[in-house]
Amino acid sequence: MASLKELRNRIASVKATQKITKAMQMVAASKLRRAQAAAEAARPYAEKMSAVLANVSRAVVGQDGAPKLMVGTGSDHKHLLLVCTGERGLAGAFNSSIARLARDHANRLIREGKDVKFFCVGRKGYDVLRRLFASRIVEYMEFRAVRNIGFAEAEKVGRRVLELFDEGQFDVCTLYFSTYKSVISQIPTAKQIIPAEISSEAAAAGGLASYEYEPDEEAILTDLLPRNVSVQVLRAMLENNAGFYGAQMNAMDNATRNAGDMIGRYTLEYNRTRQAQITKELIEIISGAEAV
Repeated sequence: MASLKELRNRIASVKATQKITKAMQMVAASKLRRAQAAAEAARPYAEKMSAVLANVSRAVVGQDGAPKLMVGTGSDHKHLLLVCTGERGLAGAFNSSIARLARDHANRLIREGKDVKFFCVGRKGYDVLRRLFASRIVEYMEFRAVRNIGFAEAEKVGRRVLELFDEGQFDVCTLYFSTYKSVISQIPTAKQIIPAEISSEAAAAGGLASYEYEPDEEAILTDLLPRNVSVQVLRAMLENNAGFYGAQMNAMDNATRNAGDMIGRYTLEYNRTRQAQITKELIEIISGAEAV
């Protein structure tokens, strides 16, 4: 049984930890609102970009000389997995769930005989994936020093992805991130960005009207397709940012509650131990007085 001094030290230690988790919960809650607003603001832009691509691509798909970013290289042997995670931890399973989705996809592709490479954006995803796929990680970027993620950071990632594509390093690029739904719900998501994947919703939205473009569709796609890569990366990074703070707020709230429960158990044990010692001392005093 622990002594009273040890129990007092444990209670003080847990109380100090509880103050830290409570403070981190409040900081995450204060940052979540801005991050959530940024993520929600980026969604319509990314969705409209997909709709415009769906509309413009109808005129060029199937023709000779169609952009490779739209129709691909004609092969799917080389895959680049662009994994976007957070830069920091203490957010429950937020980062590991994204890395797990990418890991499972990579293992499936490897079993099929594909050549798989990783591009890690964010320190936590890199730390997880390098344990299993260190030799397959061809690029790594982190933005820990950036206070507010913006298009400049996404464009830096997008430019590097396009350089790797032009060098023939991969045929298909899939983006991994976590879609923010609520504080308690962040959904790991995989989205193919090269060649550009046109969803059924985007195709339906893009097919509602017929447009005449000036300049022609090929010239528009030449500018639009590289920009789409950066836009999708930006959306992923903003969704991750909001999801991270939501997950961290939830994790720190759970940690604070658990610390409170632990303090209660230690306090009860302390009181029982103290009561037992007092009872023992009283018995010893009474026994001594009767012996005299």
